[in-house]
This record gives sequence, structure tokens and C-alpha cells, in this order.
Amino acid sequence: MNRSGLLSAVAAVALLAGGSAQAQVAVKIGVLNDMAGLYADISGPGSVVAARMAVEDFKAAEKGIKVDIVSADHQNKPDVGSNIARQWYDQDGVDVILDVTTSSVALAVNEVTREKKKVFIPSGGGTSDLTGEKCSPYTVHWTYDTWALANGTGTALTRQGGNSWFFLTADYAFGSALERDTSAAVTKAGGKVLGSVRHPLSGSDFSSFLLQAQSSKAKVIGLANAGADTTNAIKQAAEFGITQAGQSLAGLLVFSSDVKALGLQVAQGLVLTEAFYWDQTDATREFSKRFAAKFDGKMPTSSQAGVYSSVLHYLKAVEATKAKDSEKVVAKMKEIPIDDALFGKGSVRADGRAIHPMYLFQVKTPAESKGPWDIYKTLATIPTEEAFRPLNEGNCPLVGKS
Repeated sequence: MNRSGLLSAVAAVALLAGGSAQAQVAVKIGVLNDMAGLYADISGPGSVVAARMAVEDFKAAEKGIKVDIVSADHQNKPDVGSNIARQWYDQDGVDVILDVTTSSVALAVNEVTREKKKVFIPSGGGTSDLTGEKCSPYTVHWTYDTWALANGTGTALTRQGGNSWFFLTADYAFGSALERDTSAAVTKAGGKVLGSVRHPLSGSDFSSFLLQAQSSKAKVIGLANAGADTTNAIKQAAEFGITQAGQSLAGLLVFSSDVKALGLQVAQGLVLTEAFYWDQTDATREFSKRFAAKFDGKMPTSSQAGVYSSVLHYLKAVEATKAKDSEKVVAKMKEIPIDDALFGKGSVRADGRAIHPMYLFQVKTPAESKGPWDIYKTLATIPTEEAFRPLNEGNCPLVGKS
């Protein structure tokens, strides 16, 4: 081989070596949620934006991690979600599934990921069963759950005098879990549950359900639903004059996008619990303004912020293990602390629950608001050690085995 040929060969080897150094691990992330239905504003396409932002901010490529992101709409149907998860894992090479609004879908995907031994990080699905009896060694539950919401809103309102409750409950896994967990919190705080009524998912006419709640004479009507179901129920309650007559509405899962859709005139005074609000700190404001610039001027919901946060933590674990093996990555996610500009300091417990502070907010009056997205005022910070169900109370089979 002549000199020029030798130099070309050396350059080629160096180029290949450099290329492999920049792509030590390739991971494929799947964002699965409701892209066009009643929960689309909560997660939807905004969660895909958040995932991409996390990859960019982590500088994954510079750290030798090649990331591909795919997304799909589960249509709020467990069978559709399960089928997409199986296809992603079996045919498309997806390594981790994120978000998954709708608890019934999240529970179904949880079982698929357990079977396939792949990582699952829900931030949209809320049932606390994901870290309870249905906990999986491959699942890390991010952002919030029904126990945290019940502990925040249910306990606070009961202690403030709202000691009798009636529930308007979405008739699927999430609604049932939220009513169950809130009922327990109300009872523990000294209140009573007078009854409940179940409504179908994606309801439009809540009149008969609201009349039952009104006739119960309960001081608080707990809305154990989410998305458009919650906003429709609040609008119709205002039309019936329910709050004007003295009963309070408790939004047990309310997102900033819901309040924006309702408007402050209708939503003012509503008390709710969330894990994130865009206008809390300089860091949340900076992130949220960048997000809004990429997403039609909309500020991120807590679920979308949760997708961003969970992707960062997942990539930290991949970087630390230099692999994408599910067991190694989840073990590392539980080992390294959460230190997050959006959610603060926390950790991932043995049951897969990501813990961090939660916040009790109240919706501002129109007079208090200084801008279109200035919608919350903080009533209380629920510290990390109090925000989520105690580890020994969830009946998770993993607890005590790790």
C-alpha cells in the first residue's frame, strides 16, 4: 500500500472510531397518548414537543446517545394502546414508552411492558395502582397520581370546612381510583362521603348527574374526572347556579389547560393540586417560554412538563449505565436522585413512584390575573415526604425485595 493509501485507511478508521464514539447507545422513545380527543390538551402533541426539548437540552448526541422519538394516538382505548405498545416493542424497536394519558390504557400498557421487559414511564395516566398492587419492575410513575391529588385537594378542603362530599366520577379506572383515594383522604380528615354518581367518558350532558349532586346537599362536589369532562361539568354547574347556592366544586384533576379553556370568570376560586405550574420559578418560566415558542404560544401542562422531566432522568440513567438494558436503566433511575429545574429535588422509590413536592393552588379571579396565562396562586407546598402515598401502604410486591 502506498503512502496516500495508508493515510486514507488511517483516516477511515479514525472516522469510524469517532462515529462510534458519538453513537455508543441508540434508544427509541415512544410518546403514547390521546392526540386528538378529550385529553389532547393535557398531553397530546405537546408531550412530543416536551420530549424533543429534553433530548436537545440533555445534549444526548454529544454524550454518545442517539435518540429517535415516535408518537401515536391510543384514542383512550386500552386495546388500541396495548396493540401499539406490542407493535412498538416487537417490530419497531421502541425501548421506552412515555406519557399514556387515561389510566385504563396506562394499566394495559403496564402489563405489556412487564411482559416484554421494557421501560414504561407514565406521566399522564394517574391511577395510584401503577405503584400499588399493579407495580412493575419496569415502570416508573412520574408527575402525579390519584393518591397525591386526593391527599392535596381532599384533605385541604375537608380541613377548611368542606366536610361532606358527593362525587361526580368518570366511569373508568382513573375515576374509580380518584374517588377511592379522595374518599379515604376525606374520611381521614374527619369528613363524610354522602354518595357518588358515575358518568360515561367524554360526556357532554352532565345535568342529571349535577342535579343528583345538588340534591345530596353535600358541601363539596368532587369532580373525579379530567379534561373536557371536568370543564364541561364545571360550566354546567355554573349554569345551574350550584356554586352560587353555596356548594363548592373540587377539581380533583385539573390542568392549567383546563382553566385556560374555562376562563377565570367560570373557574375562579377552584382549588386544585398539581405538580408543576409554569410561573413558579425563573427556571420554570424559562422552560415554559421556550416550550410556548415551539407550541403555538401555549404554556406547558404538568403532564407535558412531566414528560420533559422523565426523559431527562431516563437519559441520565442511560448515560450512566452506557446501555439501554431495561433492568439496569430502571435500577439506575432509582439509584440517582432527581434534581430537576421543573420538579425540584426528589427520587424514584422501590415501588417505581417518582416523588417530589406537590402544590395546592387556587384559580385567580379575573381582577387578580395580570396576563392570559396568569391563572394560579399558591396556597401551600406539600413537601416531598408528604406528597405521595407512604411506601409501605401501597401493597406493591417490589417493596422489600429491592
